[in-house]
Amino acid sequence: MSRVADAMPHWFSFPENMGKFMFQGTDEDEKKGCSSRSMPADILETPKDFIFYLDVPGLSKSDIQVTLEDKTTLVIKSNGKRKREEVEEEGCNYIRLERKAAQNLMREFRLPDNANASAITAKCESGVLTVVVEKLPPPPLKPKTVEVAID
Repeated sequence: MSRVADAMPHWFSFPENMGKFMFQGTDEDEKKGCSSRSMPADILETPKDFIFYLDVPGLSKSDIQVTLEDKTTLVIKSNGKRKREEVEEEGCNYIRLERKAAQNLMREFRLPDNANASAITAKCESGVLTVVVEKLPPPPLKPKTVEVAID
């Protein structure tokens, strides 16, 4: 009974682990300093789309570039810098600066075979970048006739 209880967490994390396999970053990510910590992402699969949600606080849409490389790799970059609030009063100084000013962020995602490379949209609202990649329609199923051999 304890073996079943030990396996339960693995069963419930299957969709998450499958997503990590399908949408894993490229090998170049680690070499370029790209990681999920630099720009966290959630990926939602719907019947019609793959939807990427990335946190980009303090960045405007002009600071973000979304491109497709080699028809299979979705690349999201930002060279923008989060601006700190300017203090106009004389004698005012920051006491603590904990929010890191993000710069040179980049994430790469390998798209699955059923992603439509020509149907990608992106929008940035309230510090969240949403990238929608439509799915290709499934190929038509052709009936297959199997010849029955009689011995």
